[in-house]
Amino acid sequence: MLCRRLQFCLHLQRAIDLPVSDCAWGAVKTGRKVGERRIEACNATPPVHISLMTDFLLLAFIFLIAGVISVPIASRLGLGSVLGYLIAGILISPILALLGVDVVSIQHFAEFGVVMMLFLVGLELEPEHLWGMRNQLLGLGGGQIILTTLAVMGVAILMGNFWTISLAIGLVVALSSTAIVLQTLNEKGLMKSPGGEASFSVLLTQDIAVIPILALIPLLALTELPEAPAWMADFVSEAHHSDGYGSDEHSGNDGAGNTDGHENGHDDGHGGGMSLVNGLNGWQTALVTLAAIGAVIIGGNFLTRPAFRFISMAGLRELFVATALSLVVGIALLMSLVGLSPALGTFIAGVVLANSEYRHELESDIDPFRGLLLGVFFMTVGAGINFALLWAELAYFIALTLGLIAIKGAILFLLGTVFGLRGTDRWLLTLGLAQAGEFGFVLLSFTVVSSVLPQWMSDILLLVIALSMLLTPALFIFYDRVLAARFVTDEAREEDTIEEPGEVIIAGYGRIGTVVDRMLLAAGYKTTVIDYDSNQIDTLRKFGARVYYGDATRPDLLTAAGIGRAKVLVICIDNPEQVTKLAEYAISTYPNLHVVAAARNRHHVYELWRIGCRDIIRETYDSALRIGRSAFEATGIPREKAEQLVNAFNDMDRRAMIEVADAYDPAIPPSENEAYVARVREIRGPWQEELNKKMMAILDRR
Repeated sequence: MLCRRLQFCLHLQRAIDLPVSDCAWGAVKTGRKVGERRIEACNATPPVHISLMTDFLLLAFIFLIAGVISVPIASRLGLGSVLGYLIAGILISPILALLGVDVVSIQHFAEFGVVMMLFLVGLELEPEHLWGMRNQLLGLGGGQIILTTLAVMGVAILMGNFWTISLAIGLVVALSSTAIVLQTLNEKGLMKSPGGEASFSVLLTQDIAVIPILALIPLLALTELPEAPAWMADFVSEAHHSDGYGSDEHSGNDGAGNTDGHENGHDDGHGGGMSLVNGLNGWQTALVTLAAIGAVIIGGNFLTRPAFRFISMAGLRELFVATALSLVVGIALLMSLVGLSPALGTFIAGVVLANSEYRHELESDIDPFRGLLLGVFFMTVGAGINFALLWAELAYFIALTLGLIAIKGAILFLLGTVFGLRGTDRWLLTLGLAQAGEFGFVLLSFTVVSSVLPQWMSDILLLVIALSMLLTPALFIFYDRVLAARFVTDEAREEDTIEEPGEVIIAGYGRIGTVVDRMLLAAGYKTTVIDYDSNQIDTLRKFGARVYYGDATRPDLLTAAGIGRAKVLVICIDNPEQVTKLAEYAISTYPNLHVVAAARNRHHVYELWRIGCRDIIRETYDSALRIGRSAFEATGIPREKAEQLVNAFNDMDRRAMIEVADAYDPAIPPSENEAYVARVREIRGPWQEELNKKMMAILDRR
């Protein structure tokens, strides 16, 4: 039997039509050992290290180009990046099969992206916040695992399976996909929502639960495993000799559905091999495990700061990146050596470092690696789908997958209700975690090696897990486009009745509106403040603020607010389109009303100018001017001159904006608007020269 590298070479030779003698493992002769096999040694040119580099570059190019093409298209269609990666994996699976690529090994490597992601999540959570989540971790997360396991176990028993097999199946599919769910929640900005935090609590509990599950599975071993049904007979041998999930060399299977027990050890890429707890009894293992966790906490609190301070003295960014990676890899290694989840260990380290001054630098250094590895992981999930088996019993696998999603979804919906989630948050928890997860691949490998499940049953479950993960982005799309929109309408709070309209109406009570309202009230003016965030309003009313709930862009609500008698309308809604819409309505309907509008940026100023608004304040512009003045003063310029320099710049910038405003067209991107570009280029040089002269004149004055 040829080694895998020689198989890859022969596949590649056929794919690109090279003579075998030109292949890296082509001309061979007998007389060399690798492991326990005698294989033919290579005489080929170029050298083996060059061929290995070629293999790596070829695989890297295939995965990168697939992601680069598929993900932007999927994102443009509103499908999200995760579904884009999964589709990319499906598309490249024939190429990987042709080249004899071991998808499982690549997936085990890419799963380190999940480890990095949980480290970054930990950096966002302070220990106090994590402690506040304890009820959700124990109740919501623990309840989900137990109830899902029991429900799936019951269904499996009804389908004729032995109780130990049914329990193992329940434990495997009870876990959800940390990689897909957290990635999607972060992309959609839902991580901080109640539903997002509840989802994270469940995922974190599941990650912790992997440890006792791994300890329980060997206790469920059977002396004799059930044989494959007749319809699976044609796929058993094919699945076992494939390079995807379920191959013999990963499972220790003899090809007939039985295993060789622990002869090959548990080496699934998740901590097999070296261990600090092998041969130890229970209390010794517990002490070593607690010592490892303590080392992470103590080291994170007391050793990382001086270490990073020492590294930063070199002034080389690549050293800091290397140190950040070493930190994550080292903690993951330590956790693996004591039998804990690497993801759990790095999450603890992230929480410990959440208050560190190096937190943001760590995030920026780790995040690119996290994104790439997760992308590769999602592609391996798509590439690992056994389509031959799927098409053979399509209805059966669809029924199993949808049944699993329905069971998990019903349990999550029930638990979400018990723990106070309502509306969109409850549905976010229900649909977001209804799939099986990547840890299912790990647990299935372990169940086969431990003689708990037969290989043929593992192949079926692997396909169900992959399909459920593939359907998850579609569930999120359904949530976004159907449920979220519906609940925003159906559960909308009834708008408040405005009984005492003021002479100044403030639309939006965020960062800007709050300050404006306080200033006007302090000067004795009566204001009417309208905001559409019910939680914000309820909180502010507890402190005595006079704020009304409602949509300030609705004409009937503005009429009730007394816009016909008001002197000023201040628009500071945190949505540029709504600001423009409200300003246009107010200016056209109430010509005597003075409208002050907060603009998001320069282009938003042009849009407001186009509809007739003339009192426009850029949100961050005045802050930037004050920062510039402080910078002048810090260089030794007196405050009076600093103010004059800032005023000179401000006058010139305002004149320039008015000069080019008429050339701006919101329907054309600024870089493609030839008239706008020409106007900017025309005035830029002369006006910059004029500004330089003014500033030099100010600095030269005594």
